[in-house]
Amino acid sequence: MGMNETPSGERPHIGFFGRRNAGKSSVVNAVTGQSAALVSPVKGTTTDPVRKAMELLPLGPVLIIDTPGVDDEGELGELRVKRAREVLDQADAAVLVVDAVLGKNARDEEISRLCQERGIPCIVAYNKSDLLSSIPSGNAQEIYVSALRGDNIKVLKEKIAFMLQFDEKKFRIVGDLLKPSDFVVLVTPIDKAAPKGRLILPQQQTIRDILEADAAALVVKEFELKDALQTLGKKPSMVITDSQVFAKVSADTPVDVPLTSFSILMARHKGFLDAAVRGVKTLDELQDGDPVLICEGCTHHRQCDDIGTVKLPRWIRQYSGKKPQFSFVSGSEFPENPGAYRLIVHCGGCMLNARELRRRSLKAGGAKVPMTNYGVLIAFMQGILKRSLSIFPHLLAELEE
Repeated sequence: MGMNETPSGERPHIGFFGRRNAGKSSVVNAVTGQSAALVSPVKGTTTDPVRKAMELLPLGPVLIIDTPGVDDEGELGELRVKRAREVLDQADAAVLVVDAVLGKNARDEEISRLCQERGIPCIVAYNKSDLLSSIPSGNAQEIYVSALRGDNIKVLKEKIAFMLQFDEKKFRIVGDLLKPSDFVVLVTPIDKAAPKGRLILPQQQTIRDILEADAAALVVKEFELKDALQTLGKKPSMVITDSQVFAKVSADTPVDVPLTSFSILMARHKGFLDAAVRGVKTLDELQDGDPVLICEGCTHHRQCDDIGTVKLPRWIRQYSGKKPQFSFVSGSEFPENPGAYRLIVHCGGCMLNARELRRRSLKAGGAKVPMTNYGVLIAFMQGILKRSLSIFPHLLAELEE
């Protein structure tokens, strides 16, 4: 990903679904204006979801996902269908591509039903309209297109954009909590785990959101914070820190200055902070042998003191005085049966879209398994969670229940 590209986790995800040979990949290529997906008359050419980032005007950056046919057959075909359905859990909107000559069948109706159950807006694109002698009159959620001739592709793109009219304030990281001319101090440790030559994604995104609020951002390392606050001559509107140095930053930040972490803000941004605060109290109930799942939304090279696989298990054992059994997943992995775990601890989810994070949280909740996140957990263990949530007063009551 280029330095100025919108991260995939921040792009609305648009899934294209349908039977084999309905022309999904051809429609995707027509919509993106590129050969993003392989096209062939042979059924089942698309074997894995294919993702393509693009600008969809007037909406902005989106992620287009071409999926395998939902009618694939055989043992391998079943796996492909499973992957296609997994995309539904990530999709903010869906395009069901139907062969206009053959019309819908039970598999197509099932996709429509699943979209409705999940609250995913869906439009039906009848492809190969160039083979029809006349175009039937559809409704607002249907459109007849020809990927071959480009008929109605522009209208299809407009309909997709219309389905994705987001309330931007709902998805802010911190900008809605700031006023123009406010300034915020960001604490970003630069150690062996930090990526070379750049800040990590949540830090980049937070800085951008602060600037979009017409506020100012000052970035320091943890050992520079105390001197920086004294040099500034006035108190910042907020201090935001990497969770791994929460304790030191809390000690160096005046008690009347709001303090939180990138991870806590990302949990809010992705829509599962409330659940994370409720779930963290389970830490006080852990027993020896309790299964704990630690999830990371991205895949990366593990450092010798990796936070997910090394630091968090160590800190949890030290805090609880117990010896839970830890399991680890990353990327798109998430258990079909989260009920097997006593607690799930998730990263901030900067590489996952909000729908996927909320789906995981709801899936855990449906199995009656508490789910929290890195920043909330670390602040709780260090006794500073109340302070870290002071900018969200409604959440303080959760800790008292």
